Amino acid sequence: MSVFEHPSFDNHEKILFATDEKTGLKAIIGVHSTARGPSCGGCRFWSYDSSADALNDVLRLSQGMSYKNVMADLPIGGGKSVIMKPKGEFDRDALFQAFGRAVEALNGDYITAEDVGVSPTDMMSVHKMTSHVTGLPEGKAASGDPSPVTAEGVFRGIRACVKRATGSEDMTGIRVAVQGAAGHVGSYLCGHLSKAGASLVIADMDPASLQKHHDEFGAMIVDKDVIYDQDADVFAPCALGSVINPDTIDRLKVKMVAGAANNQLANLEMGGELQKRGILYAPDYVINAGGIINVMGEIRGNFDPEWVKGKLAGLEATLGEILDRAENEGRPSNVVADEMARARLEDAAVAKASA
Repeated sequence: MSVFEHPSFDNHEKILFATDEKTGLKAIIGVHSTARGPSCGGCRFWSYDSSADALNDVLRLSQGMSYKNVMADLPIGGGKSVIMKPKGEFDRDALFQAFGRAVEALNGDYITAEDVGVSPTDMMSVHKMTSHVTGLPEGKAASGDPSPVTAEGVFRGIRACVKRATGSEDMTGIRVAVQGAAGHVGSYLCGHLSKAGASLVIADMDPASLQKHHDEFGAMIVDKDVIYDQDADVFAPCALGSVINPDTIDRLKVKMVAGAANNQLANLEMGGELQKRGILYAPDYVINAGGIINVMGEIRGNFDPEWVKGKLAGLEATLGEILDRAENEGRPSNVVADEMARARLEDAAVAKASA
């Protein structure tokens, strides 16, 4: 199967396959849309089972970034990159420098940042080879790790969903099952939820790393394979995608799904299945846009935290508009969100073509 026939291909503008034998780099960069500006999205560093899995991931994630950025009303397009983690020993700095050369080859059509498995230090390695990188820990407009802002946006989204379900933003006693609670975003989200009075059930691939959350927040630790079965108000996926699928959906005992992970639904139909079960779904690329908003603040120069806070408030308003339309029209929230995002992208493409 070629890229053009791939089921996740969505008229992406560019796909770059980059390899470097010396460092072991195997990377794919997906530029989905530059209608509103240069494509921007993080780099994921992961142990993929195959290059086919890596390609599917970058195609879906880059499309999701276009939707995320346009729904957050940012003047950037959507892109994403993945690096297949080498087996055995490797020079991490050299590997990310090689990736930086690949980013530079796109001449500014793609701006990279952190994602799963990548740190601000890695971005400094990338920065040695290209200026088209954000999330740096130093420099005039540096904002560092965007995870705290992503977590704040997700918390705001969860709180907005709780208000719809209960009539109040009070999180006291609200039970939240957090998948991927030991990750960067998951950890910060747990802190927000605990401070607001929520009770936590947490899981991750490394249960030992969750002990801190148990000690600090009183969180109940469960095995990663049973996080779906928890009797909770909210399921918050904060790890990898496709976690709402035919094998898991009937195990959910929650009123809401709202989390930080990208591509939470294995396919579009899962949104309808959640709706049938009376489960409110907060479209992931809307409530998890805090990180890219933070990144955009860095791209703008002279990083302004107040601008970021204003954009986070805008996310809450956009989520409310989506959920209102979904309820009034009796349609899944993910379908409504996708339609809104595509319409905005089409308007931007028309404006760009006529400029």
